[in-house]
Amino acid sequence: MKLFSRPIDLSGVRTVVYHLPDGPALALKIEGIEEYLDLELELGHVCDTSDIDGVLHFFPKGNA
Repeated sequence: MKLFSRPIDLSGVRTVVYHLPDGPALALKIEGIEEYLDLELELGHVCDTSDIDGVLHFFPKGNA
């Protein structure tokens, strides 16, 4: 288990896709909610494709 993780840069992110257990995904536009979003405290994996399409994918632990 990693104790510290890299900080997540949300500057190029327009949408966060939160992949829920059992397959469904929840897409959230982050405009206006950036200050409430703290994925660094969540357990799971992040796939940052914001440089390509502005999307950050989050896979919570147990679903990654």
